[in-house]
Amino acid sequence: MRLTVQNPGVGCGLVFLKDAHILLLQRKKSPESGAWGIPGGKVDFLETAEEAVRREALEETGLSAGTMSLLGISEQLFHDEQQHWLGILFLAEDFDGEMQLLEPEKHGGIDWFPLDKLPGFLTLPTKHALELIRQRSLEQASLV
Repeated sequence: MRLTVQNPGVGCGLVFLKDAHILLLQRKKSPESGAWGIPGGKVDFLETAEEAVRREALEETGLSAGTMSLLGISEQLFHDEQQHWLGILFLAEDFDGEMQLLEPEKHGGIDWFPLDKLPGFLTLPTKHALELIRQRSLEQASLV
């Protein structure tokens, strides 16, 4: 009898904000196929999370992140797909480039969405990132 060891995967996600709009991609693949989410993906072996998120975002969107800040961690458990991910979430403070859908085999669309009119089906990391951004905004407002 052979034992299978299953470990959580390590992922990353990057929030691009512009004029109260967030950049989202529509996933074509599991998990969360059809959901809209922030750019990101898997952290490769011996790659830092920051290197990975910069690479993934550029590969997916054509946008190059400048200064970034750490938002927090997102943990996702997908029991039906037998997947477990820990995602490190970042916020791009500034960025360059033009938005493009560069991986049409992975994504069905890309667009800027107003923060008050988001698609109904969002990925878990995106929900977590939005909550972390709201918390950060509230903390900053209380300091004023």
